[in-house]
Amino acid sequence: MQDIYPSRHAARPEMRPRQDPVVHSEWTDAAPISRAQAEQFDRDGYLVLEDLFSEAEVEYLQRAAGGLLADPSALDAETIVSEPQSKEIRSIFEIHRQSDVIGRLAADARLAEVARFLLGDEVYIHQSRLNYKPGFKGKEFYWHSDFETWHVEDGMPRMRALSMSVLLAENMPHNGPLMVIPGSHRTYLTCVGETPDNHYLSSLKRQEYGVPDEDSLAELAHKHGIVAPTGKPGTVILFDCNLMHGSNGNITPFPRANAFLVYNAVSNRLEKPFGVDKARPWFLAHRGDPEPLRVEHGALNERVAA
Repeated sequence: MQDIYPSRHAARPEMRPRQDPVVHSEWTDAAPISRAQAEQFDRDGYLVLEDLFSEAEVEYLQRAAGGLLADPSALDAETIVSEPQSKEIRSIFEIHRQSDVIGRLAADARLAEVARFLLGDEVYIHQSRLNYKPGFKGKEFYWHSDFETWHVEDGMPRMRALSMSVLLAENMPHNGPLMVIPGSHRTYLTCVGETPDNHYLSSLKRQEYGVPDEDSLAELAHKHGIVAPTGKPGTVILFDCNLMHGSNGNITPFPRANAFLVYNAVSNRLEKPFGVDKARPWFLAHRGDPEPLRVEHGALNERVAA
């Protein structure tokens, strides 16, 4: 397959125009979001959805996440990533398959129908994780475009995926919330540096390859500005796969936690990686023939699919 988004090959970074739509469906009255929300996502590359879940549902999610963090012994050890300088859990990957509660959340119509509309296709979960940024010790996530990594290291062909961050703790301006550069999703910023073997082993803690250069980041930030969406538990922040984003460290006593779900269009299934010989492991990227997500309706805490 022709590589229309090459990266990590040239000696200098490049800003290339996006070659894919952002919103892949025509808006109608039947759409799961308003016309204004669809236009905002197309323009800015991100959207904040509030009050999708009841207080009982949010508490249900928080209890499930707290249990996983308190006793991760039942989880696949390979899917657990700790902080760079401590044993504190940073992320638990493939969480939608390891937790029935998060699996039900991923399939919920209030999320999945929005993903299907924006991507214009049936969807599946490309990656899922529980992110935890503990108080005082939570480290930063440096600026990056998810698509650049998913394309180079996983083999995602086109920009037809999006992420949803379901907040499980209050995200405040001072506890390391997600930061985004609105509008940056329309520019594909290439990175410099050949990717070493098994790069994921270090990149999940601290990324050194596939990292945008400072001059290009400064240009994007001066052009578009930086926004840090915040919200109470249960708020959903969704953003395009190519949106430049990151977060600061958390030196407050208030932890930050979220369930992170990546929806990919079934037609955008992974191919051979475009920049490495060996694809990243199974818990970082779903490979093979994807099965369309079976959308679930009703309250999250009514029942949990087997």
